[in-house]
Amino acid sequence: MTGEHALYVYALLRSETATTCEVTGLDGCPTRLVHAPGTGIAALVHDAPASPYQGGDDQVRRWVGQQSDVVTTVWERTGSVLPMTFNVLVADEPSPEGGSVGGPAGGRKAAERLTEWIAERAAEIDEQLRTLADRCELRVEIALDRRALGATPAPHTEGTSTHRSAGMRRLLAKQEEQTARQTAERLADEVHAEVRGRLLAIAEDLRDRGRTQQSPDETHVLSAALLTRRENIDTVGGVLSELQARQPAVRIRFLGPWPPYSFTELPDPPTTAAVLAGQRQPSAGARSDPP
Repeated sequence: MTGEHALYVYALLRSETATTCEVTGLDGCPTRLVHAPGTGIAALVHDAPASPYQGGDDQVRRWVGQQSDVVTTVWERTGSVLPMTFNVLVADEPSPEGGSVGGPAGGRKAAERLTEWIAERAAEIDEQLRTLADRCELRVEIALDRRALGATPAPHTEGTSTHRSAGMRRLLAKQEEQTARQTAERLADEVHAEVRGRLLAIAEDLRDRGRTQQSPDETHVLSAALLTRRENIDTVGGVLSELQARQPAVRIRFLGPWPPYSFTELPDPPTTAAVLAGQRQPSAGARSDPP
């Protein structure tokens, strides 16, 4: 990292929560709040050199995990935060005449640049903080285990498969596998429609996510992020438990609660000022949201 100064930004939150935000940041760095005057909004930051955190995949994953812990801790204490992605830095501005960065002849300091950006977007940021207050994100992943669906061999294969040629046995096995897949896909469509409707009746928002890794013997049903009030977490769990009881072949992952990462939509920084410069490590999937 260089010797130039920057602020590493974790999240935006309300200024009145300042007394509850004493947390330790990446690699033990002390965090602090930078308040944007007149907005009621602050940024949780730590002072850092003006270059991104870089390293091997394991190192980056460790930093991302630390950032997630910081955001989650503050969210649990305050009830509403807008989390940043990993490696969002706001640097001191160099002097247009080439003077020292952030020095007497330099440009604006990092804190000034950050608070100006907050002030310009204060209405949007405040609206999101209000909308997401006391809400959490839940992740629901559902699949069907085809081995547990109770399929039985076709009558013409019972007791006679040993009398068929190897090629015929392979053909029949493929046909049975295709039939099992088709049966599972039909059931998956039914389960998807039912559970999605029931979850939408509880959650305030639902966003489909990409399919996660699953066993070759599983058929995808649903992968979604839910925005819900904290008091409705058990209700969502009850829907999933009831589904599991009725459909033993269903495999469910129910994750969270977390800060509402998937539902945070921060306004873009002013392109002329380039206030926020997020740097990521693609090889490590460097985001601060939950796995």
